[in-house]
Amino acid sequence: MTMRVWGCICLIGLWASFANASPALPGDIIGDLNRLQTQLRDAQYASVVSRATQQATRLQTGNAADRWASALYQQLAANALAHQGQPGDAANRLVQARELAAGEQAQVARWLREEVSLRHAAGQTTQASDLLAEWLESQGAGAPAEDYWKLTRWLADDQRWQEAAEWLERSLNQTAEPDATQRRLALVVYQRTQQTDQALDLLLGGLDEGSDGAHWRQAAGLAQQSGQPGIAAALWDTAWKLGRLDEDGDRWQLIHLHMAGGTPARAAEYLETWLESGDIVRDETSLRLLANAWHQARDRTQALDAWQALATLSKEGSDWRQYGQLAFAWGQDERAEKALSRAQSLGDDQAGEWLATLEQSPRHSL
Repeated sequence: MTMRVWGCICLIGLWASFANASPALPGDIIGDLNRLQTQLRDAQYASVVSRATQQATRLQTGNAADRWASALYQQLAANALAHQGQPGDAANRLVQARELAAGEQAQVARWLREEVSLRHAAGQTTQASDLLAEWLESQGAGAPAEDYWKLTRWLADDQRWQEAAEWLERSLNQTAEPDATQRRLALVVYQRTQQTDQALDLLLGGLDEGSDGAHWRQAAGLAQQSGQPGIAAALWDTAWKLGRLDEDGDRWQLIHLHMAGGTPARAAEYLETWLESGDIVRDETSLRLLANAWHQARDRTQALDAWQALATLSKEGSDWRQYGQLAFAWGQDERAEKALSRAQSLGDDQAGEWLATLEQSPRHSL
């Protein structure tokens, strides 16, 4: 906020003080205050500071009316100092004004609010945040929601994350629907304080068909962090279908998320589609992933076919053995015997033991 704006605020505050002055001020004091206010408008800032300081000092130990007048002189000095680019000194004058006018609660509250922004403009961010918190507490539900958000932002800027999280909750309670900037701030605070569930809820509330890929990625990542891989897979799948994620890496991430999220059949279906279209190379890596996906999905026919295709391509005895073991476990003895025999011919040390087990099986003798 510029010093010019601060001048307007302080002037308004002073006129309001005149109008509601209690105790009443003598006529000569009012006249002198008015003259200083005119000088302030004429940018005679040094003269205003000098005269206001002199009068404030002279009157500060007098009766109630004198102390009230001293407070108003301090406000004028603060206004002039702010115009001179000295927000810290201006804020100090408002502290003195508040102390002198302790009985004028409404005016003291206005000066406190003005001091908040002056402290912040002076780079005294910790003090500014603490004073704003004090002012908000004094105002209760009557304070504007934007001031709650301002305090949350200032605390976040100072990396006072736990305090920022506490004021964030109050800010959200004061706000019907956070805007994009407020959502971003809330998300940062939630992430910094490791409140991943709240961050995820916030992101999900703002996601729609128009959301870009970055937001979908962020939501899926938060779902993983909060131990909800199924939601992560669903989010990634939705974003893929909307065309928000279309890179090769996104394709593989979709498969892995479905496998981790308890939907391996969806991973296998995607894999088969992309293998057939040529979007994914048909090699050992992709076929092994396909075989594992169908295995996790407990689709016996698809899983055995996938393991057979992998073993045929890899020519590894261990793959033939694993295919045979799976066929044996699922009651496919003929397939198991062929696979295990092939594994043994390729030098797999364990294949012979499995063949012996198969031959001793009651099913084999039938």
